[in-house]
Amino acid sequence: MNPRILWADDEIDHLKSHLLFLESKGYDVTTVTNGYDAIEILVDNFFDIVFLDENMPGLTGLETLERIKETNAELPVVMITKSEEEMIMEEAIGQKISDYLIKPVNPNQILLTLRKNLEGRQLSSKKSFDSYRQNFAKLSMDLSACRDFADYAEYYKKLLMWESKLEDVTDAGIKEIWVSQCKEANQQFCKFVSKNYVDWFQPDDETPLLVHRIFQERVLPKAIEAKKAGKKLYWLVIDNLRYDQWMTLRSSFAELFQITQEETVSSILPTATHYARNACFAGLMPSEIKKKHPQYWIDEDAQGSKNKFEDELLGLQLKRLAPDMSYKYYKVTSADSAGKVMDSWHSHKEVDMVALVYNFVDMLSHARTDMEVIKELAKDEGAYRSLTKSWFTHSPLKEFVRKIAAQGDAIVISTDHGSVRVKNPIKVVGDRETSTNLRYKQGRNLSFKDKEVFAVHNPDDIYLPKPNVSTSYIFSYSNDFMVYPNNYNKYVHMYEDTFQHGGVSLEEMILPLICLDAK
Repeated sequence: MNPRILWADDEIDHLKSHLLFLESKGYDVTTVTNGYDAIEILVDNFFDIVFLDENMPGLTGLETLERIKETNAELPVVMITKSEEEMIMEEAIGQKISDYLIKPVNPNQILLTLRKNLEGRQLSSKKSFDSYRQNFAKLSMDLSACRDFADYAEYYKKLLMWESKLEDVTDAGIKEIWVSQCKEANQQFCKFVSKNYVDWFQPDDETPLLVHRIFQERVLPKAIEAKKAGKKLYWLVIDNLRYDQWMTLRSSFAELFQITQEETVSSILPTATHYARNACFAGLMPSEIKKKHPQYWIDEDAQGSKNKFEDELLGLQLKRLAPDMSYKYYKVTSADSAGKVMDSWHSHKEVDMVALVYNFVDMLSHARTDMEVIKELAKDEGAYRSLTKSWFTHSPLKEFVRKIAAQGDAIVISTDHGSVRVKNPIKVVGDRETSTNLRYKQGRNLSFKDKEVFAVHNPDDIYLPKPNVSTSYIFSYSNDFMVYPNNYNKYVHMYEDTFQHGGVSLEEMILPLICLDAK
């Protein structure tokens, strides 16, 4: 079926050459001379797009536009006018017109508008398809050239960029190729981490900034800078925030803030809240926390929350590094706790820095595992990102961010780890004291295939607690998850295709760290 155009213009007789041109290009054009007829014909007839003259007698173009949008908000409308008045343009844009043309228009302008509005997604999809095919070999070469963490981080960003471009591509084959490239990248990254992770604790120019050092090296200097300028720093820790999720939120922050620094840092292993976020607030690795502050470390086999003492750990870190820096700490896990932060906002004037932990993204990840409705809403990475964006748009956190911007204060956004959608079960055997996480295990009598996991037999090498002399840690690679042989099929069915964290993958380890100054 040819695309159908409704063209409303009181001087339609002067546009015959345009109409003939469009018909020659395969468009069916219906014409009317006033807004009333346009509205009436739209009641019983389908059109793909409307061309609307702004200056018509009786019902003006803007009035006609308003009535069209009341009943058919998604119908593309192109406003055509002799006037270049800014007020008219702004009002038309406010009514969500699809395009705006100034008379006299030439046929090619019209054709471009039609292609953009009616074929734009298909054209964009085809362009992305062709561009990806052309860049496939280069992407493969770029992966083989990765030598350090920074190289892998840049390559991961390229993969995310292509994922975004290919979202509208319907060709299953090209998406399979992209998934294959992602899988290969994760495999290479996992080999790189298993080979080099131990050396990252003797930092040099090629080692990444690990999460236990971000407060000392990024947050505190920014807080000192803000204090000198008579401002305040808000350290916003969004638990379990993947880099691709940050990219969906980026524009919302950019509306209010200048992004002065945007970099990638690395989580620590295990990429789990118990270890990584405690390390963030303590400025120490887990075994160092247990040794120096045993009262604030909760062992793996203990019941209840294992992040009870972030406030105390942050206080101790500040006492070591900047004893004159005052702060407040909040953790938001519900609407009630968000309300308490808002109620106490006036008290922020008394301190130099505010640390705010926001747990929603992590809760979303766990809810997706436990609740079928969330699993359906976040069925893949694209939907997971979309749900994150929707949450932020309607969350108290957005209101917090607006208030911070209005005050003219600064923000550092960071996280403790990401998560990966697991697909491939691997069998692991352990005793009753073995930890239960699907992406890593801590225990004394672990049985596994060496090639399937990153095994660390001496936890001291990576600064992890060692409850027993024979304790080992093993970490899953890429999108694997660990399942015991007992009730194997039950647990595979339960956890396959869920978002998990604790192991080694691009998604879990390569994290955003963002510095923002109010505009």
